[in-house]
Amino acid sequence: MIAIAINLLWLLIGVAVLCAIVYFVFYGLRTVLGINIPERIEQIVWFIVLCLVLIALLTILAGGSLSTLHVPLTR
Repeated sequence: MIAIAINLLWLLIGVAVLCAIVYFVFYGLRTVLGINIPERIEQIVWFIVLCLVLIALLTILAGGSLSTLHVPLTR
């Protein structure tokens, strides 16, 4: 039970870092570079972030851990 709590804490920290990175990328593109990003593109990016967070959360709750999340290798 404590392992799930620790994994959820790490997930929360990871989500905060991921959201901060995405936010600062959008902020930098808008203010520093002056690139106007369409609202629809921002929504799609945030939706992808949400999907990644939900996949990680469901993996933890299903008994896995964040260390079991990996990209399959191509052979």
